[in-house]
Amino acid sequence: MNKLVWKLLRRHISIGQLAGFFLASLFGMTVILLSVQGYRDALPLFTAEDSFMRHDYLVVTKRISTIGSLTGSSNTFTPEDIQDLKEQSFTRSIGIFTPSLFDVSAGVGMEKAGIRLSTDMFFESVPDRYIDVSSSQWTFAPGDSIIPIIIPRNYLNLYNFGFAQSRNLPKLSEGVMELIQMQVMLHGNGQTQHFQGQIVGFSNRLNTILVPQSFMNWANQTFAPGRETRPSRVIVEVSNPADASLADYFQQHHYETEGNSLDAGKTTYFLRLTTGVVTGIGLFISVLSFYILMLSIFLLLQKNAAKLENLLLLGYSATQVSRPYTALTVGLSLAVWLLSTGLVWSMRNLYLHALQTLFPTLETGSFLPTWITGFLLTVLMTVLNCWIIRRKIRSLC
Repeated sequence: MNKLVWKLLRRHISIGQLAGFFLASLFGMTVILLSVQGYRDALPLFTAEDSFMRHDYLVVTKRISTIGSLTGSSNTFTPEDIQDLKEQSFTRSIGIFTPSLFDVSAGVGMEKAGIRLSTDMFFESVPDRYIDVSSSQWTFAPGDSIIPIIIPRNYLNLYNFGFAQSRNLPKLSEGVMELIQMQVMLHGNGQTQHFQGQIVGFSNRLNTILVPQSFMNWANQTFAPGRETRPSRVIVEVSNPADASLADYFQQHHYETEGNSLDAGKTTYFLRLTTGVVTGIGLFISVLSFYILMLSIFLLLQKNAAKLENLLLLGYSATQVSRPYTALTVGLSLAVWLLSTGLVWSMRNLYLHALQTLFPTLETGSFLPTWITGFLLTVLMTVLNCWIIRRKIRSLC
């Protein structure tokens, strides 16, 4: 019976209108999915190991001038400086670098490799939320004999491509470095204690030797009681690194950011902005295609209004009468989703080949979120279409 209903109703179907809906919807869906996937694949170029849609962090210092160096003026941040920075509109939060107020020396030995290094060094700490390395070992309690340590990744690069290469020493991977334990000696307040230092990760964001904040608080109280810590660096979480007021404020207060973190943050911000604009255009095109489909369906229903009324009077239910239109909508929507997913997958393979040629170690994002996004959009549009069709047919009763 449904076949007879379909044969009766399909006479006024406009192939041109449906083709217009299909092509517009395909283009809109492809733009949306390609922008989502392109953002996920390109983001690691600017954020390294940080998570998707991370916040932007700037390590801020005071500018050291020639006159300041000669006069011995301090380049540390006062409580008033920190409070003023907190009150700025671009600031989300501030983390303070806590320096070690005691003497630190460490030795590293690998007898089989012929390596024996020892040196005076320093420690710093920041609140745990600003650490860009995830490790279950990043804890310390008084009485522990192991100090977790995070070092900058460029320290390892300097050793591998500078020191080790010039002396024909073996290069060390990150995995090997995490197996090495350092002998750490802390001196201060008439005390000396020995610990084992364990490297638990490598930071791209913080260019210092980091220890847990809990360890630093305990060590400063134990080896340098009564001494006041005056931070020379702070880490600032900003809402928009491209904000003009941010650069103006830093220039007026003679602040500087380490490395190119401000430029990288701006690039990430503009990447998000561009992705948002492209996604918005894709959504707009998809809405227009949805509107084209609705006009086509409404025109088809209007042409078949008399036939539909007769079918309803003959005892056919609204569900039975609307089924051919629903099947047509579902079929077109699924075809759009599958074809757009395939197109995005093919285009992704093309640009990934170019990206991986330039950045061999680039870790790209998963395709699953893009697939899910397309599926959810398809379900939403299909359900809305089917609801409108049934409502229109029931109005004929």
